[in-house]
Amino acid sequence: MELLPTIWFIAIAVLWTGYLFLEGFDLGVGMLMKLFARNNTDRRVLLNTVGPVWDGNEVWLLTAGGATFAAFPRWYASLFSTLYLPLLIVLVALIFRAVAFEYRGKVDTERWRTVWDWAIALGSFVAAFGVGAALALTTTGLPINANGDRQGGPFAWFNGYAVLGGLAVAAFALAHALAFLALKTDGEVRHRARRWFVRLAPFALLPFLAWMVAVQLLSGKPWTWLLVVLGIVAAGAAWVLARQGSEGKAFGALGAFLVCGTASIFGAAFPVVIPSTLDPAFDLTVSNASSSAYTLGLMSVVAAIGLPLVIAYQAWTYWVFRRRVSAAHIPAAHGFLPAIAAKVLVDKGAPGAAGGASAGSAE
Repeated sequence: MELLPTIWFIAIAVLWTGYLFLEGFDLGVGMLMKLFARNNTDRRVLLNTVGPVWDGNEVWLLTAGGATFAAFPRWYASLFSTLYLPLLIVLVALIFRAVAFEYRGKVDTERWRTVWDWAIALGSFVAAFGVGAALALTTTGLPINANGDRQGGPFAWFNGYAVLGGLAVAAFALAHALAFLALKTDGEVRHRARRWFVRLAPFALLPFLAWMVAVQLLSGKPWTWLLVVLGIVAAGAAWVLARQGSEGKAFGALGAFLVCGTASIFGAAFPVVIPSTLDPAFDLTVSNASSSAYTLGLMSVVAAIGLPLVIAYQAWTYWVFRRRVSAAHIPAAHGFLPAIAAKVLVDKGAPGAAGGASAGSAE
């Protein structure tokens, strides 16, 4: 097996693991806007836990896609052409979610906030489900021919593995978000998140475990089966630690479960990057789907310089915003006058133009 394609396969697996870890909890927080939060203050606490970092977390998704495009163009072409419809839906969901984060606090009415709360919740769920479905199909198989083209209609990819992968990532994101909220918040939200995690984690992690086992049954190796066992141990440790109130250790143990899970899945699939459900002879592998050695070598130099800088910057961001958030830190919503309207009133000499309320609000 060639060295550089293998290194870049590992690098892409690491990027997807980083995305699921970082974006996992903020997608879960988005879903919890309607499932967990009881009032507007709770929702604002949830938003403030991920507000400084959610857009940075999505960089891992872009980097994983970009690395696949550059290092394995045939993998990228087959995956994105075969799954163009679900991936388009994921893109729309991410757009709605991003817009909702920015627009939610612009008008101080319950109806306005409710609309954008649903946009955040549904956008987060659809994005998590779609990404999980795509990753599951990458590791279990797609109906591609010898040229890497899809055979069948636009839903030829849809099967039980797609549903399993979608549920695995969405449910993991919920559990991950509860562990994150127990670590990142204080007060009633913190204690409620820990209680919910203890109750729901054993069930929420089952679809991910089922995905791990399904891939092992298809193409598992002894060492990837060992990773499955270690993942189960890590999940159990996260539950026990959460019950004991060790929120930071529980969050770390849940991260260990994810690392063991993704490593077992990608390790079992290697060296195949997309199995063909039509004929094993049509499988795309790290050898026949990769770019030239020169391209991979140049990419390795760039990644060796740029990736540590990105990781350092993101780690610094999390360090700066490491404090817990509670309802006591959330100021009351208040009206404000948009700058353009205020200038018009000032020009007209209207009294109270500098401080009059309007449809806008600041949260």
